[in-house]
Amino acid sequence: MSFRTITDDRPLRLVIVGAGQMGRTWVEAVAGSRLAEVAGVVDLDEGAARAAAPPGAAAGASLGEVARRSAADAVVDVTAPAAHLPVTLEALELGLPVLGEKPLAATLPEAVKLVRAAEQAGELFVVSQNRRFHPGLWRLKREVAALGEVGLLTHQFFKAPHFGGFREAMAHPLVVDMAIHNFDAARFLLDADPVAVYCEEFNPSWSWYAGSAATTAVFEMSGGSRFVYTGSWCSPGLETSWNSDWRVSAAGGTATWDGIGEPQVEALRPRAVATAEDYPGDDLRGSLAVFVEALRTGVEPMNECHDNLRSLAMVHAAIASAETGSRVRVDEVLAAAEG
Repeated sequence: MSFRTITDDRPLRLVIVGAGQMGRTWVEAVAGSRLAEVAGVVDLDEGAARAAAPPGAAAGASLGEVARRSAADAVVDVTAPAAHLPVTLEALELGLPVLGEKPLAATLPEAVKLVRAAEQAGELFVVSQNRRFHPGLWRLKREVAALGEVGLLTHQFFKAPHFGGFREAMAHPLVVDMAIHNFDAARFLLDADPVAVYCEEFNPSWSWYAGSAATTAVFEMSGGSRFVYTGSWCSPGLETSWNSDWRVSAAGGTATWDGIGEPQVEALRPRAVATAEDYPGDDLRGSLAVFVEALRTGVEPMNECHDNLRSLAMVHAAIASAETGSRVRVDEVLAAAEG
């Protein structure tokens, strides 16, 4: 998709919408970057917006008013998922590109609506999947590329967080709130898109979640590989990292990654591994760098909304499979969301 660019070389002036914990984290990340500056902070709680705003930045409850006062170049949407639709639509209507936190939207039809709105506005809309930017994952991707055709990628995710609040009341807490990171990272590693999925969800008897906190999903990916995800949010003891344990079986060998350190590789024969020259930075810094680079160059970035829609579709296809007990094609789930 083509989109409006910002070609001068000054730091971009960003308005951050949402002054909760993650919003304040974004304020710190932008403040520590040479690529952008916090021009304003918006929150329904004006006091929270003022408290989160750096000295000299505008603050208030209205995106339109803060964007006007701050001469904003772009918006970072760090609101709750239910607010992603109205906030992103308003930003696009104001002629501002958007870098939004995951998920793209609260529902798949809302996500499709936002993708279409970005097309009509001619503005860039990118979703920040910050876990794509772990340096170990980029190293793993380079190692796997040198191993040839991939047959199987597995993720094991086992944690036991007591969040309290909305997550413990969700119908599909693990798949909706956490697995999107793993699903998106799998697409990134494999350079592949989901074709179909069979998924089973359940809730162990000792779970403190109202909804299903344990899941196994088998995805058929384009190119014929399989991605198998097994996870639990009520699995105390010997917990994995937040990025899961990974194993990749390929024609030329096997690679593993614990989600924290360096990947381990056993190859059948010596191979050339690409360098890390294209690595944009860790966590939010990587998301910000990719967003700014796209606005400067007009080159479509990773996690542009059309691309990220396929990661979100994996989530909703997995839920549909779990609810129906059948294998579900991802393109059919997307078609239903498009109406």
